[in-house]
Amino acid sequence: MMLALQSGFWGLLAGSALLIGAALGYFARLPRRLIASIMAFGGGVLISALAFDLMDEAYQRGGLDATSIGFFGGAALFTGANVILARHGAKHRKRSGGQQPSETEQSGSGLAIALGALIDGIPESIVIGVSMIHGGTVSWVAVIAIFLSNLPEGLSSSAGMKNAGRSSIYIFGVWTVIALISGLASLLGYAVFSKFSPDVLAATTAVAAGAILAMLADTMIPEAFEEAHGLSGLVTVAGFLSAFALSKLAVK
Repeated sequence: MMLALQSGFWGLLAGSALLIGAALGYFARLPRRLIASIMAFGGGVLISALAFDLMDEAYQRGGLDATSIGFFGGAALFTGANVILARHGAKHRKRSGGQQPSETEQSGSGLAIALGALIDGIPESIVIGVSMIHGGTVSWVAVIAIFLSNLPEGLSSSAGMKNAGRSSIYIFGVWTVIALISGLASLLGYAVFSKFSPDVLAATTAVAAGAILAMLADTMIPEAFEEAHGLSGLVTVAGFLSAFALSKLAVK
């Protein structure tokens, strides 16, 4: 029980970066190019984490078959959900400019954006809980990488929500709920999946990795490229290198 509560705490800690980012995006007048650059950095961090931490862990646990099925399945699940939500106004939920529709422009878009933000964060949180199943210690690389990527997600999305005319109650309510659900998802990731076989654990980790990569391609990278242009590649590489170095330092 204590380990499940610990996993919930780490998930909540990583999810709290969404609230910090939301506060920066709502109260600070940051240039959109800076916001996009931070988004690119976060994208690079996540790419490194899923490549060298999540996918490698999944492969070690369950081999190539379970990892491949989970990875593609996670991407397919996220893509399907994202297509549905995009039709209801959540397509630009991570954009910091005026791309997000207001409720008057598209009824129901507020709920769609909230649900979109939720499906973006759930896979990451489950991974934190699953990482504690063998050994009883959390993957520091995963927690730090998710925290660093959540910060620009909350920042950019809340700036876009504000530009779309959404209230502070809506904005901070959404991110508070998602931060709390992130903690719950991590707790459940440990409590539920600790009962399953290594193949199931491998597939679960790979599902999360596939969903994260699809999310990056569909939501974070387009925002970074549109605003940061030529700098987005360099900043993404910096984020990737930072997470890669962190993973190697954690091994020592």
